[in-house]
Amino acid sequence: MELRTSNSNQRHREIVCAPVIAHNVNSDHHAAMPRLRPASPSRRRGPKPDRRRALELLASSRNGCTEAIMLAYGFTVEQMVDLCFDGLAIGTPERMVVGGRTVEVVRMKITESGRRALT
Repeated sequence: MELRTSNSNQRHREIVCAPVIAHNVNSDHHAAMPRLRPASPSRRRGPKPDRRRALELLASSRNGCTEAIMLAYGFTVEQMVDLCFDGLAIGTPERMVVGGRTVEVVRMKITESGRRALT
């Protein structure tokens, strides 16, 4: 195992590299030549912090939260859509009368799968 440094955007970073055996196709005897590749990054287990925070917010709200409330707490539409695609939350459209005008809002609610993900 070797340590190599690369210069990326004026910053020095250490990359742990693992040797990989490769065949030299240009030689007659096909001797094994060591080649280096970056080691795979470690994977974090469990839900992402923003996802967990969103699920905790939805779990604490008896009737769920509107999209506007979720946006006010700093969540993006993409994060809300991901929660729905993953089956952790459900978004249902509702009509509300605000200032004499009827507007359509989306109310997010946590699902049982979302509650299990929190435990």
